[in-house]
Amino acid sequence: MARKSKGNNSVTIYPDWCKGCGICVEFCPQKVLGLNDQGKATVVREANCIRCGFCELHCPDFAIVVKNKEEPVEVEMENGTPKPKAKAKPKAKGKGA
Repeated sequence: MARKSKGNNSVTIYPDWCKGCGICVEFCPQKVLGLNDQGKATVVREANCIRCGFCELHCPDFAIVVKNKEEPVEVEMENGTPKPKAKAKPKAKGKGA
């Protein structure tokens, strides 16, 4: 659940699901969320999110998702088309590992 890694999180709010109860705003310890002019939850300070999980856990409408920010994927190009990267072989698990 909680990772406590500030600045590495992406907060998504589904406005069609949000009924504007404000529970997420009240529970957020870092004041990441606020209510917009329509009374719906909105992200106001995403960089402050520590991924504590309170907003997701307490949202009665399941309108909030917090996850790791996606790292940009580097794609090698070959003749104008993306070139697939070779997958790294998994490390062997054995005794002493």
